[in-house]
Amino acid sequence: MDAAQRRRSTEESLKLIRESLKSSEMDHMEGTHFDDKLPHVFVTLGASGDLAKKKIYPTLWWLFRDNLLPRPTTIIGYARTHLTVKQLREKCHQYMKVKPEEEEKYERFWKLNHYIAGSYDKRQDFEALNQEIEKHESEISANRLYYLALPPTVFRPATVQIRNTCMGTKGWTRIIIEKPFGRDDETSRQLSDHLAFLFKEDQVYRIDHYLGKEMVQNLMTLRFGNIIFNPTWNRDHVACIQITFKEPFGTQGRGGYFDEFGIIRDVMQNHLLQILSLVAMEKPASCQPDDIRNEKVKVLRYIKELNLDDVVLGQYVGDPESADPEAKLGYLDDPTVPKDSNTPTFAMAVLKINNERWDGVPFILKCGKALNERKAEVRVQYQDVPGDIFEGKAKRNELVIRVQPGEALYIKMMTKSPGITFDLEETELDLTYGNRYKDLKLPDAYERLILDVFCGSQMHFVRSDELSEAWRIFTPLLHRLEKENIQPVPYKHGSRGPKEADEMAKRSNFRYYGSYKWIHPNHH
Repeated sequence: MDAAQRRRSTEESLKLIRESLKSSEMDHMEGTHFDDKLPHVFVTLGASGDLAKKKIYPTLWWLFRDNLLPRPTTIIGYARTHLTVKQLREKCHQYMKVKPEEEEKYERFWKLNHYIAGSYDKRQDFEALNQEIEKHESEISANRLYYLALPPTVFRPATVQIRNTCMGTKGWTRIIIEKPFGRDDETSRQLSDHLAFLFKEDQVYRIDHYLGKEMVQNLMTLRFGNIIFNPTWNRDHVACIQITFKEPFGTQGRGGYFDEFGIIRDVMQNHLLQILSLVAMEKPASCQPDDIRNEKVKVLRYIKELNLDDVVLGQYVGDPESADPEAKLGYLDDPTVPKDSNTPTFAMAVLKINNERWDGVPFILKCGKALNERKAEVRVQYQDVPGDIFEGKAKRNELVIRVQPGEALYIKMMTKSPGITFDLEETELDLTYGNRYKDLKLPDAYERLILDVFCGSQMHFVRSDELSEAWRIFTPLLHRLEKENIQPVPYKHGSRGPKEADEMAKRSNFRYYGSYKWIHPNHH
């Protein structure tokens, strides 16, 4: 290579670096809005799969319907399966919730869609994808979003091919990835290292759909926007905090996938721990995404690794007396589940946060399948009233943040029962969204989060150090369960779960009276 060629090569390299820096600066400026005049291309890898048809395509349609997508946005599906856009549309249609008056707009939405088949490890297939993307970009600038709705087995080759052949040269490129983010601390670290080698941290969006739910997002406002709660949000006033996720159905014939991960990896290590960090963290310096995520990481660092003594694990069995045919079946009756599986379908864990605010306060995480109801909530249970003058009749105050179903916030409190007697009864101060905001349609969690990616806001996405701390807490327990073949406690389909869990909650200073049930106002 002569001097002129070397100079040209150096100039080309510097030009690429400058463009890369320019793109990075542009991405840094994003966060609250998107440029409505630039072309955006949204690529779904794994477009023929369940996640794409049930969540991603419906979400893109709802954003388009509500005029929340940048104009123009092009949507490209990519998967190994050979499909036409018409066939893809048919697969998705039952999940799209299209009203009759929206038919014309729905047709316009599908005109934005394209589909290309290809493998996840061949450069030439990704070059063909890149050529398809370039057709829809302008000469000045264009932004690319890749949603990786892929199984873990093809994740690495697919991301390498994106980096090598499909990065945007005119605007920013962002990558959305779905859990599982590894199986333990080591596999998660390898995945994070792999992504860090290919992309900058501000290009990666690790999606946990629970962070997009209305009441989870409301935790910040509730805690730091109201002086009434914050002074009592500590060990001097709070007896314990319980975070619950319950489902009334079992695996419904899809236990093969679940069995590989179990309830701890599926729900507790991610969704519930994310909620815990928002409930327990200190006030951030601002509402900027990294200030919030810094505080979430900080509080996770105060939590010690879980031991076997800190958990109750269960696996549901059929209830032969139930009228529901599904409830007669246990987890091991699912033909896709190995007959000797010891995978837990229920877990309760008691975590302690070793800092000044929370020292000694149990955080009880509880999740399970085939339980007695569908519910996700945070329950802050306050201490007993000191100097009781009501002869033990006063029950504890509770602040309940109901995530689903039926978003609500209510405070359980004692009042005198109306009438001539001086009896006490439990009642509530109630903010039920369906009652207070009757005509409001709340966005789906995926709607909110995908819009955040268009805007470049990472506030509700999981950072790599957050993920690392979460796995540190749970990995020793998960390894021990697998190594020692720990058997879960059986519990009946449709029950509250193992009685051992109620006993552990009681030992952890949680009081369940059974004398009060919140009545959804819409059911009056």
